Amino acid sequence: MNFTKTTEEPSKYNHLEKMTVKELLANINQEDKSVPQAVEKVIPAIETLVQEIVPKLKNGGRLFYMGAGTSGRLGVVDASECPPTFGVPYDMVIGIIAGGDIAIRKAVEFAEDSLNQGWEDLQEYNISKKDVVIGIAASGSTPYVIGALKKCNENGIVTGCITCNLHSPMAREAQFPIEVIVGPEFVTGSSRMKAGTAQKLVLNMISTSVMIQLGRVVGNKMVDMQLSNHKLVNRGIKMIMDEINVDKTIAANLLEKHGSVRNAINAYKDEKNQ
Repeated sequence: MNFTKTTEEPSKYNHLEKMTVKELLANINQEDKSVPQAVEKVIPAIETLVQEIVPKLKNGGRLFYMGAGTSGRLGVVDASECPPTFGVPYDMVIGIIAGGDIAIRKAVEFAEDSLNQGWEDLQEYNISKKDVVIGIAASGSTPYVIGALKKCNENGIVTGCITCNLHSPMAREAQFPIEVIVGPEFVTGSSRMKAGTAQKLVLNMISTSVMIQLGRVVGNKMVDMQLSNHKLVNRGIKMIMDEINVDKTIAANLLEKHGSVRNAINAYKDEKNQ
């Protein structure tokens, strides 16, 4: 099967250093406009993977993201945002990056080149058949991720991937591949750009739809969000006011007493129905 890294092909633009700032921004934006269209084409693949994830998490499983460099960082970001946004435990969605947490801020040389290290990193979490592992790599050729997916398959663990090249080694290893083909980058080979944007969009779609399916959103509201700052407390108060039609003082008292938007609304409704 042929494998061409379109993400590494030459940019459609040349002599970038001669462009004005306005031209640079306009051309980058022009390229970025194509990313949502590329994501739209793979919605069926995203849907299939989400439908695999939901029952696993309902039965106590976890979702792992694995990647290196930009891809790894995007996975860590998406995983880290699930607990404050949806009120789920911190070990439900886990982001693992080649080279460890230090690689979130600083590149760790050759961390992605080991075929064995990814699986070893998963072992620290007692990975099992209850879990799902999604590899993230723009190129689709990162050994760290490919090796981990291969071992997961051998151990009966559901695997998916997000890549931006067609028929990549990683996609061939994943049971449920998502291949978002965005083409050459504005700066040749800089996959932190369109490819990174595509991966971020897909991760948003996966985690958000999974959490909604798990009942973590009511109506259109994050009723289980963590109330970790004044902005979120005020947002919670407004949610309660809108949902049960009470004034701000009552809503604030309910939230303080019950500790979450969901609990405050349910307690008020239960009391009214008695």
